[in-house]
Amino acid sequence: MVYVALLRGINVGGKNKVEMKQLKETFLQLGMESVVTYINSGNVVFIDKSRTKEELGILLRQGIKQSFDLDTPVVVRSFEDFKELMQILPADWKNDDTMKCDVLFLETGVHEDVVMEKLTVKPGIDSALQAAGVIIWSVERKNVTRSSLTKIIGTELYKKMTVRNVNTTRKLYEMMKNS
Repeated sequence: MVYVALLRGINVGGKNKVEMKQLKETFLQLGMESVVTYINSGNVVFIDKSRTKEELGILLRQGIKQSFDLDTPVVVRSFEDFKELMQILPADWKNDDTMKCDVLFLETGVHEDVVMEKLTVKPGIDSALQAAGVIIWSVERKNVTRSSLTKIIGTELYKKMTVRNVNTTRKLYEMMKNS
């Protein structure tokens, strides 16, 4: 099955540096196939034929800790998960000069309903959609500083997710389709 692993907090602000070529090698050593990385922020598309998402998340986190001495959460999503996400993602939601749109990928065990209860969607400012294990958040660029999404940065809740902009999310989906 085709999966993507989303590593949290690597190569951000010069911290938790991980070289993508070495990361790919770690995945191959752990038995993953057709491993491809995308940009320098910890996105890895791969094939695994025998393990569950949960098993893969644990295995990959342990492998990264061993290879890089870095204990970082790894969120694993299947191609089917991404297909469901793409079905609800509005085509006009984008990440550009006019709009900021992010996908919040939640760690296993974190429920989107619980997260939505803790976030405040400000009418006229924020828009949010949810699917299994994800929340899609959109705000006009001119309103980013007024968005309630910025208030979760640094909180315990924020530590239980990894965020990708919608452009990266769509690119990962295309890569998964072509694997």
